[in-house]
Amino acid sequence: MKTNTQSQKRDSNLELYRIITMMLIIAHHYVVNSGLTTVIFQKPSSWKSIFLLIFGAFGKTGINCFLLITGYFMCKSQITCKKFVKLFLEVIFYNILFYTIFLVAGYTSFTITSFVKSIFPINNIAQNFTGCYLVFFLFIPFLNKLIHSLNQKQHLYLILLCSFTYIFMGTMPLFNVTMNYVSWYIVLYFIASYIRLYPTKIFNNTKLWGILSIISILLLITSIFGCTWIGTKLNKFMSYRFAEDSNTFLAVSTAITSFLFFKNIKIKYNKIINLFAASTFGVLLIHAANNSMRKWLWKDVLNNVGMYHSKYMPLHAIGSILGIFIICTIIDILRIKYIETPFFSFWDKHYEKIKNKFLKFENKILSKIGIPNNN
Repeated sequence: MKTNTQSQKRDSNLELYRIITMMLIIAHHYVVNSGLTTVIFQKPSSWKSIFLLIFGAFGKTGINCFLLITGYFMCKSQITCKKFVKLFLEVIFYNILFYTIFLVAGYTSFTITSFVKSIFPINNIAQNFTGCYLVFFLFIPFLNKLIHSLNQKQHLYLILLCSFTYIFMGTMPLFNVTMNYVSWYIVLYFIASYIRLYPTKIFNNTKLWGILSIISILLLITSIFGCTWIGTKLNKFMSYRFAEDSNTFLAVSTAITSFLFFKNIKIKYNKIINLFAASTFGVLLIHAANNSMRKWLWKDVLNNVGMYHSKYMPLHAIGSILGIFIICTIIDILRIKYIETPFFSFWDKHYEKIKNKFLKFENKILSKIGIPNNN
């Protein structure tokens, strides 16, 4: 993630890309978290089903885009304690806030398990985005040590090895690759850092990556039609077969080509774009806070399945995504202004004192177990 200072110094091309990425993720959730896939499967040839299948097809691509942005910037940055604490507290804040709201409203029941999950978000290292992202974030200093110790050829070979293992074998039905988002994010980090560290001529060809982005998107949409037709014959929903998870080929190719395109376009610093982009992670945490939020938002409030039968369904879908993004952004901006900023103002005043006490404690532990302190 990024600090506000960093975002103010950045051009807005990748910040705009960050916003688009989050909207793709919300659109994906509009379809897959609302019960719409069941309706779509019953009427796969309906124009409404076709619209929704395409509308929600880019969620896993969006996750890849988000991680590519992280890798591109963080491979030349230092991960500080403050950065991780800021990220961790943002997750904890929204987890506890929405767990409490739904508990008080009687929308969910109190259990020890649900309470522990609300205060400790790292409880699933397989598919849960937030928990996996927090763990992945802690790996970044070690990943930076690794990539900066490799030469360009070694770095490229590492990407090819990871791509064969995760992308090729993960896409082909003959193989079985068990997805683990932490390790997959590390693969994306290798790819994004290679683009940043070795800015070869081909990476800077805006026209090329624009064309390849369009081709990749069209191939992904074509695969949806093909897999939907096959799924009807097999009586199985498989429309997203080649984009159903982040490591499938078309989800990866669309993310990489579009990332390189947006990396190269020139959009000077825009305050509004960068302000909204700074809250994209907060948008994700709010609208996908927990299962109660998913049910309340997509089924009770927006009634996506009910709106399927309305001629205004496309407007409902597009309006819902824009509304969710704007409302969640406003909520997160208020959190940053009234909670995060005051807290880290206090942090900055007392950090050195806390740090020194921790280092003394750390040195004692290391000396007792015979490990030299090399800082």
